[in-house]
Amino acid sequence: MVSGAQPTAYVRMADAGDLYVSWRWENDGGPPGISAIPEERVTAAVRRFATALPAAGAVGGLESALTTGELASLESEEKLAQYLSATFLPYQLAVRLYELHTQGVRPRIRIQPSPRVAQIPWELIAPDTGVRLVDIAEVSLLAPPGIVHAPARIGRSWTDTRDLPVVAVLDPRVPGFRADSALGSVLGRMEANAPLAMLVAEYAARDRLVPGVSDPLTAFRRTDIDRAWLGEVLRAGAARLLYIGHVTAAAPESGQSESATMHLACTAETLGFAPAQRDHRPLSARDLLLGTYTLAEDPRTGPQIWPIPSRVALIACESGGDLRFGEALGLVAAMLTGGAELVTAGRWALPTDLAFQRLGGAPPTSRPLQEAVCAIDAAHEQPDPVAALNDWQRARLTTWRETGSIEHSPLVWAAFATVDAQV
Repeated sequence: MVSGAQPTAYVRMADAGDLYVSWRWENDGGPPGISAIPEERVTAAVRRFATALPAAGAVGGLESALTTGELASLESEEKLAQYLSATFLPYQLAVRLYELHTQGVRPRIRIQPSPRVAQIPWELIAPDTGVRLVDIAEVSLLAPPGIVHAPARIGRSWTDTRDLPVVAVLDPRVPGFRADSALGSVLGRMEANAPLAMLVAEYAARDRLVPGVSDPLTAFRRTDIDRAWLGEVLRAGAARLLYIGHVTAAAPESGQSESATMHLACTAETLGFAPAQRDHRPLSARDLLLGTYTLAEDPRTGPQIWPIPSRVALIACESGGDLRFGEALGLVAAMLTGGAELVTAGRWALPTDLAFQRLGGAPPTSRPLQEAVCAIDAAHEQPDPVAALNDWQRARLTTWRETGSIEHSPLVWAAFATVDAQV
C-alpha cells in the first residue's frame, strides 16, 4: 500500500429507464465519471441474476438454487460474475481500479445502489478473468443520506460503546408456529459443539452476552425474547445487536418498505402496527420508527423504546430488502435511524444449513450459515468491520475456487453487505 489515506470511490446509481452510474474519488483516487447503462441490458442482467437466487416460497425454488442455478457451480458462477461486471462496472472505473491494483493499492468502494439493482453483489463481480471486485477493493454500501443526516437521529459511537454487552436474539420461538413451519427454526437443533453454541459459550464466559446464560444452548429458541424485552435490554446499553431469525420483507411493488417485519416471541396481543399472524404479532420497521405513536395515549418514538446500538447484524432472509425501494424505510433504515453506525444485512433469501445438506448434497457436518454468522459477529468486533468482513469473503472465495463445493458457494457469503452510515 502506498503512503497516505486509502483512496475511496463513492459510486451512486439512479434508475431513469437506463441506469445511471456516477462516481467520485477521495484521497487522490482518480477522476470522477458518469456512465449510462441501457435499460434492456439492466433488465436482462437483473432477471438472470434473480433466477440464480433461492426463491422463497416457490416450488423447487430453493432446490434449484442449490443444484442447477448459476451460483451452484464454480464454472457457471464465474461466467455470471463476468457478465454482471460487463453490465454494471463502467469501463473508466474498471480501468482506474486496475491501475490501483497494479500499484498494490486496495481502495474502498462505497456504493449506493438504485432500487432496481439492490440485490446485485458487487463484491462478486469479475472485472477480469480470475479477479473479483472484492479481491481488489474493500466494498460496502452507502446509507441513504436522508437517514444519516436526519435531525432527530442520534448516532451511537462504537468507540464509546464497544465494551458494553452484545444483545443476541438467536432463533426465537415465534408463537403459533412449529419448528418445521414457515416461521419455525432457522438454525435447527443446536448442539454444544456447533460454531454458534461455542460462540455463545465464549461470550457467556466473559459475562458479555444478553441474555445471560449458564448453558449456551439455552440462548437459542427462547420464548421470552419479545419487543418489550428487547427494548429493556437496549435501553440498558449495548455495543451490538445480533439478530438471527426470520424477516418478512415487503414486496418492492408494494411501495411500503416500512411494512418489513422481524419475528420475535411477541404474542398477538402485543401492541404494534403489524397485523397479527395466528398467535403472533411481528415487530415492523414502522414500529421501530414510530414506536407507539397513534397507538398509545402517552406515545414514545421507536428510538426511545429501542435505542439501537452502534453495530447491528440482521441475519435473515432479505433483511436488507428496503434498499430495493425508492424510499428506504425498512429494517436497515430503522436501525440506522435508531442510532446504528452500520448494519450488515442479507440481500436475498438465505438457505439454511439443513437445506445445504438435504437439497444441495453438502456434508452433514457443513454449517455455512452458522459460519457466516460467526464471521459477521467477529467482523463487528473489529475497528474496521467492513475490511474484516471483506477479508472473510475473500477467504470464502478462495475456498470456493479451490473446491467448487456447494457449501462454499456464494449463496450465503455473498448475500451479506454492510450499510455504513459514517461519512
